[in-house]
Amino acid sequence: MTELKKRLGLLDVFCIASGAMISSGIFVLPGIAYGRAGPGIILSYLLAGLLASTGLLSTAELATAMPKAGSDYFFITRGVGPAVGTVAGLFNWVSFSLKSAFALVGMGAFIQLWAPVDMRVTGVALALGFIALNLVGVKEAARLQLALVGGLLVLMLLYVVWGVPEVNVQRYTPFAPKGAATVFATAGLVFVSYGGLLKIASIAEEIRDPGRTIPTGMILSLVVTSIFYISMVFVTIGVLPPSQLDGSLTPVADGALAFMGPGGQIAFGIAAALAFLTTANAGIMTGSRYLLAMSRDRMLPHAIGRVGARFRTPHVAILVTGALVIVPLFVDLYVLVEAASIGLILTNILANLSVIILRESRLQNYRPKFRSPFYPWVQLAGILGFTFILFEMGVEAFAISALLAVSGFCLYWFYGRARVQRESALLHLVHRVMAKELVSVSLENELRAIIRERDEIVVDRFDTIIEDSIVIDTTESVSAKDLFGMVAERLSDRIDVDQQKLFAALMAREEESSTVISSGLAVPHVVVEGQGVFEVTLARSRSGFVFGADSAPVYSVFVLVGSKDERNFHLQVLSAVAQIVQERDFEKRWLAARGEQGLRDLVLLGERKRH
Repeated sequence: MTELKKRLGLLDVFCIASGAMISSGIFVLPGIAYGRAGPGIILSYLLAGLLASTGLLSTAELATAMPKAGSDYFFITRGVGPAVGTVAGLFNWVSFSLKSAFALVGMGAFIQLWAPVDMRVTGVALALGFIALNLVGVKEAARLQLALVGGLLVLMLLYVVWGVPEVNVQRYTPFAPKGAATVFATAGLVFVSYGGLLKIASIAEEIRDPGRTIPTGMILSLVVTSIFYISMVFVTIGVLPPSQLDGSLTPVADGALAFMGPGGQIAFGIAAALAFLTTANAGIMTGSRYLLAMSRDRMLPHAIGRVGARFRTPHVAILVTGALVIVPLFVDLYVLVEAASIGLILTNILANLSVIILRESRLQNYRPKFRSPFYPWVQLAGILGFTFILFEMGVEAFAISALLAVSGFCLYWFYGRARVQRESALLHLVHRVMAKELVSVSLENELRAIIRERDEIVVDRFDTIIEDSIVIDTTESVSAKDLFGMVAERLSDRIDVDQQKLFAALMAREEESSTVISSGLAVPHVVVEGQGVFEVTLARSRSGFVFGADSAPVYSVFVLVGSKDERNFHLQVLSAVAQIVQERDFEKRWLAARGEQGLRDLVLLGERKRH
């Protein structure tokens, strides 16, 4: 499997997320939404933003735990299982591709203000251009995103500052002419405007320092974008007559014409063009990563996930995603928007559910750098809120949801199921209450590898020794003498030292002075004959090892055995052990670790200086 380069920083993340959000959702959608709910769409945008924040917090936690390409597909698969993960991957791929198509339709509508060019011709031409750009590389696409978003934010600020004094407050009454239910239903429709947040999860593998960059960039982007959305919708409703705003595909440009004149219309035609370009670009960039992730998991043919040798981009996935962006340019606009919103809503529900399952499964190697605050209330509120909005969207929403879900499940059942046997956190959650034989350590091993990649951990000699170490794990109370007997018996053949000599050396060292160095921890260490010999044996007793009549129980023991020529390395290991056991809640996590590999993983992933 070819890894993607980590080339994106905080500014890139902010611009990709913001550029993916600020597009048709504000420059086209307000006119369509106003026709359904009237001035109440201000509240619809606010509600959609609040719900998006629950998905944001869950997605940020999961993406910092598992920063991989197609990340929300990736972590939903690991959280709930491959069948649901495949459905989620399809939801996301279709939603982001449709969102890009929606942006290209909006671009075509604005071009028609000045030139009689068919919107579909414009959309196809732009789509081909962005496909080519993304084939060259994500950093190049992100640089364009940075320039486009910068110009876009300046123009949007100008619109709000100039437009507020021109607002006619009488145009906000009646606030909800078709009832409160339409305001909630419209929140589901405009939710597509916040879809750019999830796009960050899909490119998490290419982000530097994901533990800090992902949550910071996502939160900053949501706050800035929400403020602009609500402010611009407020101004647009206040400056345009209802008859002109209802159903308009160019509401912001029409608003600018009303209070800024023809020059304002041109300026915001340019702003809209910038917005559409950023969304279309980001949609192709991130949508292709879902196909890449599904191909890596063998849910799709290997060829789809192939990464090009020259530009290190998933060129086949980009081409397939580009094709999906072009096809919807020829369908009804309302269906396009609703389908994109539904896919994003369902993905947010699954992201919130995945956090609950992963946390409650108590997977030892689930170690997000960012943890969602107010768990589990944020997740439960998100699940209930999204479900309510989905109900309010009506029968069409359920029909589209069912079609996508059935398609994803069929893909898994008839293609992926025979190729993939993947363990999920849901099985680990079941493990806590019933059938323990259901789970293995495969998910823990995968999470350990992801943490090493995320934190750029270089495997050193200490890691190699721990990975192959002998582990003694018991629930009974054991004396130090019996422990040393077990260590000598299991270690003597490995280091070619007589069992009785090794036992005697361990006992003599303990009699010389106690090797208990802190509450609950002992580090016996002895020197043996030979060259290049060094072994670490890990031991745990949940009832405690007894090192003396007057000493407190010891729950964790690191037995170090090495030859004289390994003296310097011996000191390095002592230092490493000291750093690892000083981590917060080490003893609690040591006692909770599952089996021998769980104990090894706790040591392998401990924070320490590496040599």
